[in-house]
Amino acid sequence: MVLYTCESGKTAPAMHPCAKAAKALEDAGHNYEMKMVKGGTLKLWTWPSRGRDRAEIERLTGQRYVPILVLDDGEIVKGSGTIAQWAREHPSG
Repeated sequence: MVLYTCESGKTAPAMHPCAKAAKALEDAGHNYEMKMVKGGTLKLWTWPSRGRDRAEIERLTGQRYVPILVLDDGEIVKGSGTIAQWAREHPSG
């Protein structure tokens, strides 16, 4: 599985959506690949290149927001709350 996050990823503050998603997966015992994408919503200077930087996210989901989780079967789980819920409902092992 692949977790797409912003550039802060797991190092973001605990309440940040990307950190919350990563922690939920780890708490549930999942191993995952992390891919960080550029172009933060609040970083206005990144807006001109945001479409290019997040093209893969947009191709997968139709949106440019992260975090998203791509499961091994190709299913997409969007948003930190939904990813956390999925992790709780599908613990590893």
